[in-house]
Amino acid sequence: MTDSTTRTRPGTRLPVPPRAARFFVLLAVFVCAACGLVYELALVAIGSYLLGDTITQASVVLSVMVFAMGVGSLLSKRFQSSPAVSFAVIEGLLSLVGGLSVLLLYGAFAWFSAYQPALVLLSFVIGLLIGMEIPLLMTLIQRIRKQEASEAVADLFAADYVGGLIGGLAFPFLLLPLLGLPKGALMVGALNAVVGVAVVLWLFRTELTRVAYAGLSIGLAAIVAVLALAYVYADQFEVDARQALYRDPIVHAERSEYQEIVVTRSLDGQDVRMFLNGSLQFSTLDEYRYHESLVHPAMVGPHENVLVLGGGDGLAIREILAYDDVASVTLVDLDPAVVELASTDPVISELNDGSFEDPRVEVVNTDAFQWLRTNAEDFDVVVADMPDGEDVGTSKLYSVEFYSLVADAMAERSRLVVQAGSPFFAPDAYWSVGHSLEGAGFATTPYNVDVPSFGNWGFYLATTGAAPALDIPEDAPDLRFLDEELLAAAQVFPRDRREDVGEVQESTLMHPRIIDYHKGGWRGY
Repeated sequence: MTDSTTRTRPGTRLPVPPRAARFFVLLAVFVCAACGLVYELALVAIGSYLLGDTITQASVVLSVMVFAMGVGSLLSKRFQSSPAVSFAVIEGLLSLVGGLSVLLLYGAFAWFSAYQPALVLLSFVIGLLIGMEIPLLMTLIQRIRKQEASEAVADLFAADYVGGLIGGLAFPFLLLPLLGLPKGALMVGALNAVVGVAVVLWLFRTELTRVAYAGLSIGLAAIVAVLALAYVYADQFEVDARQALYRDPIVHAERSEYQEIVVTRSLDGQDVRMFLNGSLQFSTLDEYRYHESLVHPAMVGPHENVLVLGGGDGLAIREILAYDDVASVTLVDLDPAVVELASTDPVISELNDGSFEDPRVEVVNTDAFQWLRTNAEDFDVVVADMPDGEDVGTSKLYSVEFYSLVADAMAERSRLVVQAGSPFFAPDAYWSVGHSLEGAGFATTPYNVDVPSFGNWGFYLATTGAAPALDIPEDAPDLRFLDEELLAAAQVFPRDRREDVGEVQESTLMHPRIIDYHKGGWRGY
């Protein structure tokens, strides 16, 4: 027979039997590990949302956190004399920093242009606190019931790894869809605080002084209150931070499964702009310059069946449908949210002339690379109107392999046109696109025009035969910007932006050089 408290060693009394106490400690390990992995993934995700460079952001977060975890493990030696209090304080700090991390990073990016230092600092602090957990938990487990160190380590790591699995799966499939990134991190922080501190307050309360017990209780309440307050105001914070990134008032903002979509409108209503992950897609003031230059040179010759890769705003389709003999337009765009917005927003749908309502248009929402691998149809014209290849997700759309798939989808005498970024601001990236096209067997004609909202912008017209002439179709509609004289001038590049064959190379799936070329561009602008 035993009384209501179970003795495990002199000075340590537990409210439950040792077996149950070990279970609750391991449960805390499980929950805290899941929370720690969510913090890690949240840091990577916010970086990919704001900067689009997933590999770099993941590398920074993972390397800094692993290093900091090692430092934390060593630092934990200083706190072994009072492991229960130390563990509770660490979990409280971890839940506060981890829960607020997304909002802190967004604020650093929007208002202080200090995203990278903030990312490194938060990664280090979170990693440091996570690294201190296991050694302290090892001590607590041993205080409950003495056992071989190898057995204790096996139990702790098993709970830790399984918790990591659950946290890793819950992040993309549960937290992001239901709560979004900021609120998801805050909710996990609150869970981390409640579980991590409550275990100490309940199981190890006999080891705590009255001051320590009161301090931890008040601290837990304060942390949960701060996280709850941040949760309530998270949406407003996100709106304010997002608005700080844009010149004009935001009239629409949403985060789709793939990207952040923002529409702004100037105070006079004349300039409506769409941004995807912060990158400008068009301005109503001058989008016609871009889309006329993109579409009409490719429409010379047969254009009965047209394929548009990207272009979910419907503006390239508007130019294509101006030709009466176009029989079908297939648009392949990854994000259905962009197409939905372009179809329903009054300003954008009017701008694209309601192009998605035309019965000749078929929309396929999928990855263009994968779609081309299974496509069996041939097209007279292919228009590649996709975001610049600045990260892993988009760089494959400017690779030799991708253009080889495009070539397989082209009929005889068909033309391909590619938007290729700015030959002035990112010349290496621009000329690399040309090399990639040539690597896939295309002959190219490069040209560039000025689009004030973008700056100097470049394109490639390509065929699988001889280099195509740059012309306007005889049956072209009345154009506001493009004419024969402009196209002749568009083929001239200034001496300081002409191709340097010896330095710029093609981009492939295994060597996505275009990412580095884009990183090297736009400096000083």
